[in-house]
Amino acid sequence: MSNVKSKKLSLTQQEYKEFAKVRVPNRPVLTNCIRAFIAGGIICTIGQGVQWMFMTYFGFTEVTAGNPTVAVLIMLSVLLTGLGVYDHIAQWAGAGSAVPVTGFANTVASAAIEHRTEGYVLGVGGNMFKLAGPVIAYGVFSAFIVALVKITVQALGGI
Repeated sequence: MSNVKSKKLSLTQQEYKEFAKVRVPNRPVLTNCIRAFIAGGIICTIGQGVQWMFMTYFGFTEVTAGNPTVAVLIMLSVLLTGLGVYDHIAQWAGAGSAVPVTGFANTVASAAIEHRTEGYVLGVGGNMFKLAGPVIAYGVFSAFIVALVKITVQALGGI
């Protein structure tokens, strides 16, 4: 990109650059931030409500209610993706729907739905982990490194 700036533009290129600059729509950054904040907040509030439900009605503790809460949010996200609703939410919310675990589940489910015509193994199985695979591998590797550090610190007497 730096070569483009240092290079002299012809008259036609300069005219086109000015022409394009005038016609590029302004991005509503503040509106997008507010929408992302609202959508992410609603998703997190739903998650908090599900966690509260597990603690109140099923006798989970605050620590043990986390895993089933995440599972419910993932299932809801996959269900809404399959029904085509999550795409509309994501279109309105932007990054607010992509950041929580529901956005990750939506990505995996939408890739699986998109490639289902190619078969279950090569289509669904092969393509749904294009994004999820590196994320899962990084998570497992990071957990392994953290566990090694913890074990080493404990073996050395808790430095």
